Amino acid sequence: MDQLQAMQVFARVAELSSFTRAADSLGMPKASASTAVQELEALLGTRLLHRTTRRVQPTQDGQAFYERVRDLLADVDEMQSMFRDGNEALRGRLRVDMPSSMARSMVVPRLGEWLAQHPALEIEVSSSDRRVDVVREGFDCVVRVGHVAESSLVARRLGAMRMLNCASRGYLEQHGEPLTLDDLARHRLVHYVTNLGTRPEGFEYPVDGEYRNLPMTGVITVNSIESYQAACAAGLGIVQVPAGAMHAQVEAGAMVEILKDFPAEPMPVSLVYAHRRNLPRRVKVFMDWIEEVLRPYLDAP
Repeated sequence: MDQLQAMQVFARVAELSSFTRAADSLGMPKASASTAVQELEALLGTRLLHRTTRRVQPTQDGQAFYERVRDLLADVDEMQSMFRDGNEALRGRLRVDMPSSMARSMVVPRLGEWLAQHPALEIEVSSSDRRVDVVREGFDCVVRVGHVAESSLVARRLGAMRMLNCASRGYLEQHGEPLTLDDLARHRLVHYVTNLGTRPEGFEYPVDGEYRNLPMTGVITVNSIESYQAACAAGLGIVQVPAGAMHAQVEAGAMVEILKDFPAEPMPVSLVYAHRRNLPRRVKVFMDWIEEVLRPYLDAP
């Protein structure tokens, strides 16, 4: 196996933390993947991976090497496509991350039609509510909802997601519909926190161009968007969610938008990716497609 192929194997092992999964994704025997990394380590004169029975992860040298290898492989990919027809089929693998509710309700339902246009592509979609490490975990791009703090990343702002105040029909039949902020004293809020044990912020509302939080009681606190929406559907309280996440339920009448004059602050939505001189064309095309898919749900940046 040549050095470039060995680097590709190492990069996949580093991203997936597994020789078995990396070999499967590359269509080769696990033994060949292990041998390729061993030969690369011998060539470089350093250990690139910590190997245990449970996990494989880069050493300090391995992490530094991985970051350089990612750029090198991207450059090679770009060079190989420099003189190709722009209409030539996209090839390779994409690794992306986005919030679970966005993946479920907005992106995955339309993914089949896009992949049908690019049959030589494969895509890995990570959808969780945690903030992934774009570089360390090897993502080509990430859809980030909220402010992007990492200065080492490129952020392509797509717009802002309007927020809705919602409750289930069952909840409103039992507790009545609040019409003013004062009415919320007699209602419950489903509390959302990133880490259980931290103090929930309450009901967010605008006043004089700013946003404030009104403390509210609640019988449940969750730390995932899926549980947050499920608690609302079960009639456990009021939620404040991005419009796109509840659009289908509101249209179907299962959820009711309430307190329309008091929406929470819109949430910025960005495409985030690592600094690179040249992004592979498949990544650029995918990001353009994602922007088109999300446009109906976003206000202009």
